[in-house]
Amino acid sequence: MAEEKKEKKKVVREKYPMREQPPAERVRNYKEVPYGYDVETAVAEASRCLACKDSPCIGGCPVEIDIPAFVRAIADRDFAEAIRVMKSYNNLPAVCGRVCPQETQCEQLCILGKKFEPVAIGRLERFIADYDYEHKVAPPPKIDPPKGKKVAVVGAGPAGLTAAGDLARMGYGVVLYEAFHDTGGVLRYGIPEFRLPKAILDKEVDYVRSLGVKVECNMVIGKVFTVEELLGEMGFGAVFIGTGAGLPRWMGVPGENLIGVYSSNEWLTRINLMRAYEFPKYDTPIWPGKNVIVIGGGNTAMDSVRTALRMGADKASIYYRRSEKEMPARVEEYHHAQQEGVQFRFLVAPTKVMGTDDGWVRGMEFVEMELGEPDESGRGRPIEKKGSNFEVDCDMVVVAVGTFPNPIIPEATPRLELTKWRTIKVDEETGASSIPGVFAGGDIVTGGATVISAMGAGKRAARGIDAYLSGNK
Repeated sequence: MAEEKKEKKKVVREKYPMREQPPAERVRNYKEVPYGYDVETAVAEASRCLACKDSPCIGGCPVEIDIPAFVRAIADRDFAEAIRVMKSYNNLPAVCGRVCPQETQCEQLCILGKKFEPVAIGRLERFIADYDYEHKVAPPPKIDPPKGKKVAVVGAGPAGLTAAGDLARMGYGVVLYEAFHDTGGVLRYGIPEFRLPKAILDKEVDYVRSLGVKVECNMVIGKVFTVEELLGEMGFGAVFIGTGAGLPRWMGVPGENLIGVYSSNEWLTRINLMRAYEFPKYDTPIWPGKNVIVIGGGNTAMDSVRTALRMGADKASIYYRRSEKEMPARVEEYHHAQQEGVQFRFLVAPTKVMGTDDGWVRGMEFVEMELGEPDESGRGRPIEKKGSNFEVDCDMVVVAVGTFPNPIIPEATPRLELTKWRTIKVDEETGASSIPGVFAGGDIVTGGATVISAMGAGKRAARGIDAYLSGNK
């Protein structure tokens, strides 16, 4: 008898959706917006994976996760294996599953996505991380025998946490120095509670600590100790710098010093670190406007404007100098902002902030723009339309147009070679700087970028440090 033909797998064309808080409810609270997958939905979504031979999705992951392996394990309901695979590559899976732009990285390369919607890799990553925190199914991490050498990691943001965790796994004694009173960097002070709950971040940091990383907060390296002192009398064999890009970038227009103009850094940091999301339990010294304008079109602008609504604004708007198509924010964040009632005005640029006689913001002046030939970013260059100026009323402005690198360590380390943008110049593959034994990665090298790109830099630098300390320079 002829062997029966194997039944062809039926392809589910669309991602299984995540349930979310209704917009009318969530816009007045700080609870997480998506609820995440339950077990059955996660298994069904993982079963959409085609198990491609070449696994192109891995090439789109900055931290090099074996995506088919962890997805396949979820489909097989082997959740312990799924989280084992995940955590062997990624120290912060619950973070990445929430804030990583998978749609432009791993999911963009998914073969299924060529005809239908790609596998929801990010949602599955969040699922397996949350499942592990609830059920504790992950086996103990594999840690190499102690090498008898110490590494200092400066900055407990995504780059530093990744480098510290990987180096601890390799057997190094790691001390992680953080300038703030708590860990997380941009994960804690720059991303709102409704996108990344602090309780989730705390669990991720505790996991990094469990690998053997010693964390010391309130330590401003460059002031308390210099990098040269860490390498010298303090006995560290190498130093990794992951201090981010926390210096605000401004618009450069008249009126930016008026009361009611915030940088996105100050606005989000005050609300996150001073717990305005738990008001009135915590009384935060910040003045929230009722008619708020946010300048910018990235994820930080979306975080700022959605936070303004939750802080009690009656109207919150985004003003962006390019078109909707060029806006760098994640599609998901843009969609959520639209659902919540945020208003958008495209192809406009600020020319001045207007104030009252006693120094408060009362409005802004803008000029209309049109897009010319592409600039170095590959997007159309905004060109001003002469005579198209117009005024808009507002009582608060948040400037979210980018950041500069934190200057403390570069200024305190004369031998450190910098780029013209004042970022640290490093070897792209190893993170090695101009000073032997000093490595760097994340926003202090690239300028403001994504969480996952900083994590990828931390991972590459950990390998570079291991090679350096092992004599494989």
